[in-house]
Amino acid sequence: VEHENEKTIEMTNELQYLIENYFSLQCRYQAAIRCVEAKLQNLDQEFESRHRRNPIHSMTSRLKTVPSIIDKLKRKDKPVSLNAAAENLTDIAGVRVICSYIDDIYTVADLLTSQDDVRVLRRRDYIASPKPNGYRSLHLVVEVPVYLQEGKRQVPVEIQIRTIAMDFWASLEHELRYKNTSEVTETISRSLAEAAKDIATLDQRMQTIHDQVASLRQREQQS
Repeated sequence: VEHENEKTIEMTNELQYLIENYFSLQCRYQAAIRCVEAKLQNLDQEFESRHRRNPIHSMTSRLKTVPSIIDKLKRKDKPVSLNAAAENLTDIAGVRVICSYIDDIYTVADLLTSQDDVRVLRRRDYIASPKPNGYRSLHLVVEVPVYLQEGKRQVPVEIQIRTIAMDFWASLEHELRYKNTSEVTETISRSLAEAAKDIATLDQRMQTIHDQVASLRQREQQS
């Protein structure tokens, strides 16, 4: 019991420390999110003006919470400090981009990462190579410039790009796996993986239909 009390006190002190100093990091990561969102919105609007449709269906963003930062630093065996968080965590700032079609995911990613002030730190394609549980999404970690009083800072932002169907599956899978029960059976895990395959098939069918409609429209314009 005494050991548990010491752990609780230690966690409370670490939490209090980060809460008191978190705002010094918060501004730069919020600015980085705004920068990425502005770039994506501009790309979406330009694409719409050229092709009469929007590749981006919706966007959401989030900042990692203080308890999550502490937990991840501990799992990485890093000191609990703002410097350690800034140096070792690339997902403090996150943007999720929802697209209608699979091809739009790669179009949006390529348009964003081709900008000369966007530096790609990591790219993981879980669409081409899904996770064992069936999860599909394109993950990017990019660095963007943020201008603050102390000067320019390069700040990382994690970007997840997925279709509406992929997002539907991922949201429900997370809820079922982490919120409703502490233990998910092998049968449920298999069912979730099978549902992910069904959604991937649906995504591919909708992409094919979209391409067929686009081809018809192009022939009509040329005739």
